[in-house]
Amino acid sequence: MATKMKFKEINIKNRRATFDYAIGDTFTAGIVLTGTEIKSIRLGKASLVDTFCYVDRGEVWVKNMYIAEYFYGTYNNHTERRERKLLLSKKEIRQLEKESKEPGNTIVPLRMFINDRGLAKLVIGVGRGKKEFDKRQSIRERDDKRAIARAFQK
Repeated sequence: MATKMKFKEINIKNRRATFDYAIGDTFTAGIVLTGTEIKSIRLGKASLVDTFCYVDRGEVWVKNMYIAEYFYGTYNNHTERRERKLLLSKKEIRQLEKESKEPGNTIVPLRMFINDRGLAKLVIGVGRGKKEFDKRQSIRERDDKRAIARAFQK
């Protein structure tokens, strides 16, 4: 009789990405990690702040993603901010490469999570940088949603 393992719900978001970029297409990619890196992610010790992706020779890489060193890791611990390869299909990589070549577009990590099989996944999106007035509009919409929610609570 096989029992299903329960994994702690890990959902690390890049909140700044949706504020700074208008996100278009999104993709879910696997990440090539070492043993101590996945253990740190399962503990929730990772961050997507100032992280971006790029396509190089038919491969997608994530740069500047922070994964804290594993506390119990010995001499074979990982470096915190190394480049990590993302796993996508060739069709998705070609589409990402085409869209990122357009001026103003960039590939931004949005969310990291652990799926039901225990594998770390990264949701990436193609984003176009917002102008200052777009950001003000986003702030106004967010404040309006909060005001409406408060009105319905009373």
